[in-house]
Amino acid sequence: MGVIGRPHGIRGLVRVTSYADDLTRYRPLSDDKGRDFVLRWRGEAIAEIAQQVDGGEVKVTDRTSAEKLVNVRLYVDRAQLPEPEEDEFYLADLIGLAAFDTSGTGLGRIIAVHDYGAGASLEISGETPAIVPFTRACVPDVDIVGGRVTVALPADVPA
Repeated sequence: MGVIGRPHGIRGLVRVTSYADDLTRYRPLSDDKGRDFVLRWRGEAIAEIAQQVDGGEVKVTDRTSAEKLVNVRLYVDRAQLPEPEEDEFYLADLIGLAAFDTSGTGLGRIIAVHDYGAGASLEISGETPAIVPFTRACVPDVDIVGGRVTVALPADVPA
């Protein structure tokens, strides 16, 4: 949902990249080490952060402590997220889906979703690995419940 960036000032504030409209509405935010955090915005992409310990909050109050949190990825429990709209997907839900070409031949499984800012792409493992743009033209059907996607491979991707 977000990533803690470099410290801002000397009082423990940090820059945060948020992938949600309002990251502060999710509590707790967790990291991959199982720590829980609370975030409060203090400016544009600047936040005060506190770790939840034994039911209380321990605020980060100095630059040295803030530096130790650089590049910590923040996650939220899936149950807190709203259901996606029709034809919208959480990219994480695509990982592990079986990929089939338009004739029904199995291509492999989606092992990663990449998004470098110009649009998402799906990395498909299999006999012939491929990376395809996650667009309606290349992925005309996504069936999360059925555990599969249909992929129309572009002409320059070998089948």
